[in-house]
Amino acid sequence: MSKIPRQLTLAVIIGNRGFFPSYLVGEAREQAVALFDNMNIRTIMVDETQTNLGGVETREEAKVCAELFRKHRDEIHGIVVLLPNFGDEKAAAEAIRLSGLKVPVLIQAEEDALDKMGLATRRDSFCGKISLCNNLRQYGIPFTLTTQHVCALSGEIFQQDLQRFTQICRVVKAMQGVRVGAIGARPAGFNTVRYSEKLLEQWGVAVETLDLSEIFTRIKHIRDDDLRVHEKRRILEDNADASGIPADKLQTMAKLFVVISEWVIANDIDTTAIQCWTSLQENLGINVCSIMSVMSGNLMPSACEVDVMGALSMYALASSNLSPASIADWNNNFGDDRDKCVLFHCGNFASESLESPTMGTADIIGTTVGKENTCGAVHGRLKGGPLTYFRLSTDDFSGKIKAYVGEGQSINDPLDTPGCRAVIQVPQLEKLLAWICNNGFEHHVAMNHASSGAVLHEAFTKYMGIDCYHHQP
Repeated sequence: MSKIPRQLTLAVIIGNRGFFPSYLVGEAREQAVALFDNMNIRTIMVDETQTNLGGVETREEAKVCAELFRKHRDEIHGIVVLLPNFGDEKAAAEAIRLSGLKVPVLIQAEEDALDKMGLATRRDSFCGKISLCNNLRQYGIPFTLTTQHVCALSGEIFQQDLQRFTQICRVVKAMQGVRVGAIGARPAGFNTVRYSEKLLEQWGVAVETLDLSEIFTRIKHIRDDDLRVHEKRRILEDNADASGIPADKLQTMAKLFVVISEWVIANDIDTTAIQCWTSLQENLGINVCSIMSVMSGNLMPSACEVDVMGALSMYALASSNLSPASIADWNNNFGDDRDKCVLFHCGNFASESLESPTMGTADIIGTTVGKENTCGAVHGRLKGGPLTYFRLSTDDFSGKIKAYVGEGQSINDPLDTPGCRAVIQVPQLEKLLAWICNNGFEHHVAMNHASSGAVLHEAFTKYMGIDCYHHQP
């Protein structure tokens, strides 16, 4: 089961400053409770019995708030600061610092109404937000801004900002302590997917390895009538039309699926990268693509060719919007249209993202290992719609992890090719491809149906300290 958090818990701070109307704090609290409940977000905040009106204005109130947050530190995915009036910049910042939380922070400031600028009704949150952000920067606390400098807590704009913020929180949380399963050795001809385990370890990402010989041995000890095999076979048949696949091949795939699944559970693995050719074809006579497709569909992405950084890229994409991610090659030009290209892989895409997925053979690999030994590849055209692409890479020369992200469209222009494929349109694609080549990135890219380029860029640059190029027109 995927460990990407579904429901999020946000800590909420409501700022206050005494010589502004205090009733605005209670009003903001009521609106916040209704909004978060409506969006199915759990909240943790001080109430009226713990601080004045449930706001945070003094150092003592900041300490009370921080203590509450510390008690729930393992539950909290992010912090939202609401400024219904100017707010005490120092108290809000100190509440965050004293809590010790290292999570994303969103700052909202309520807008003033022109007919309520008198002493009894004015807010001055416009100014207070600038002061709070200045303090947070002094304290070294990164934060996220709303689309507008001030906006209504009960308005649609803030609701959209809050939704985007939850995506950032989900990515940041998901990438903490990720465990990648590297199954098999990197194909000899693919230096491009080399990576640094030590740089990943510094980032808090662990890589657990498994040799294919161990898998082959475990498969030999599984009986054909094992209930686990029956269950996995049913899952594979439900994932894509497998009517053209011989029964013995499906049986072998199901056994392989059992072994991989149990190893993943036993080792607490979040995402996998698998040696998909040619040992599996030569020893088992099948492809692992359909198994990878199922795992990716369950938000436990699986990348080809032991591309560990590709697997992490898929995991980040999937966590941003709970939508299955796939991995592909930047593979072909699309005629003379320089803003379009073909993404392709033998057959590993999540079936949810495909039109009429079917299980077949991997014809390209089949030219060297025999087509009959490549059963298990998924064939299908990527559905049309918005597309986000993303790639992480380790750079040993700089000793850093780097990334790029952008958005485009999956389009329905005619394309005659087998496997998993897509025609995508990216503004200024030539500029992006030149950047990829000049900066030593791999030919693999992760993508899914989403519009989350800005979310991933902010999550990785601001909250994880990773240099991420955001390709924009």
